[in-house]
Amino acid sequence: MKGVVLAGGTGSRLNPLTRVTNKHLLPVYDRPMVYYPIQTLVNAGIEEILLVTGGKNSGDFLRLLGNGREFGLKHLNYTYQEGEGGIADALGLAEYWASGEPICVILGDNIIENNICDAVEKYKKQKQGAKSC
Repeated sequence: MKGVVLAGGTGSRLNPLTRVTNKHLLPVYDRPMVYYPIQTLVNAGIEEILLVTGGKNSGDFLRLLGNGREFGLKHLNYTYQEGEGGIADALGLAEYWASGEPICVILGDNIIENNICDAVEKYKKQKQGAKSC
């Protein structure tokens, strides 16, 4: 299973903080917000992640996260969402990368206190459809 982190959007509700950076790069406690969803996927055994971002600060994700080795990932992939297409548009960008494999999608501003391991395992056993947790 592959993971997708959706980290686009303008972050307008966090203005003026998001005038200078993407909201997912803002600190939450001792690390950037985007670290939390990535670590959630890694803790669920997902080793390949695609980060979907956009806007003028998208290059900052590459400088911060690099190839994902800090998280123990095989590789961290990136794609760029032009404009404000929303979640459906962002998932459309992940279609080619997923190559028909199942994916686990998490929003880049989600901080999940519990792990998602059980939900991921139940989803893997499903024959079709989606699952939310």
